[in-house]
Amino acid sequence: MFETIEIRSTKRIELIDITDKVNSIIVRTNIKEGVCFLNVPHTTAGITINENADSDVVYDILAKTNKLVPVNYNYAHTEGNSDSHIKSSLFGQTLSVIIENNRALLGRWQSVYFCEFDGPRNRKVYIKIFGG
Repeated sequence: MFETIEIRSTKRIELIDITDKVNSIIVRTNIKEGVCFLNVPHTTAGITINENADSDVVYDILAKTNKLVPVNYNYAHTEGNSDSHIKSSLFGQTLSVIIENNRALLGRWQSVYFCEFDGPRNRKVYIKIFGG
């Protein structure tokens, strides 16, 4: 089964919780056990799993990422978004999540986050689900 999640980011750099959207797709498939593969088809965005209970964690991730890979630096790429390409590579564009009992098997405090590094933009996440 293949689905696409449409995302509209509102900031240049942000983490957007898409867990409910992922679970909604899993529930519709009625797959009880399997694997959900997520792919971000963009070179300046990514995907990750991290804490959802304290918004300071997301803030800290973004603040440290921006410090490690600053927006303004002497990059050779003249388009003005080299930092976005680097951040995308660090986070990655793919993720797999186990499906158990017709839901993404995540830890108590975990969520799936779409990582925007060059917004605001219209984005997509592709989802492929296997199981029974």
